[in-house]
Amino acid sequence: MIDIKGITKSFGSLQVLKGIDLHIDKGEVVSIVGPSGAGKTTLLQIIGTLDRPDSGSIVIDGTDVRKLNAAQIGDFRNRRLGFVFQFHQLLPEFTALENIMIPAFIGGTGKAEAKERAGELLRFMGLEDRATHKPAELSGGEKQRVAVARALMNNPAVILADEPSGSLDSKNKEELHRLFFELRDKFGQTFVIVTHDENLARITDRTIVMKDGMLESCSSTAVTHVSDPVAENAAEESNGSRDGE
Repeated sequence: MIDIKGITKSFGSLQVLKGIDLHIDKGEVVSIVGPSGAGKTTLLQIIGTLDRPDSGSIVIDGTDVRKLNAAQIGDFRNRRLGFVFQFHQLLPEFTALENIMIPAFIGGTGKAEAKERAGELLRFMGLEDRATHKPAELSGGEKQRVAVARALMNNPAVILADEPSGSLDSKNKEELHRLFFELRDKFGQTFVIVTHDENLARITDRTIVMKDGMLESCSSTAVTHVSDPVAENAAEESNGSRDGE
């Protein structure tokens, strides 16, 4: 799904990425971790076509994005990529339903079709009764679920998330983490998640560790495609506690 080779990026004299090679399979939920300044967000922005590398190649879902012009990149980004940020980035003047519909309008989808798709996503998120509420009337967890639904609006191949649960409390974090796996299982999306949350990193299919602009290590979990990774993680911790008694 994603093939990255030899990606470098500098800002002035500071080299942020120093030759990144990375392959991510379709349907993987991958976390990228590492200390602040390691280059995680820069790499995510380059994968998301929000920034361009100085050198190297990026192929996403069979498309060499470095060969696209500005208009083609914009269209590719809107149709094939979805974004979830730490802060929901919802437009305050629009309802939950309207916020979700925005990517469809950018892509030229008609209002009736966009409304039907947005309604389906709200139902999947368990937020059907919040469709007409504006962001100020939603809880933090509800806002982030609306943001995830917006990212899914055009049925993208890849969802890119930057600290998606960083602003949530423990309960909403667990619900959001579980949601990523439910979405992967239902819609088949590939997830690339930059996070400092150790619990989230622990349950992803693969954890990529970055340091000083390079990939330091890459590890896979023992069990992938689990139906409830959060519950499994809790069970493992509980078993570990009993073993230590």
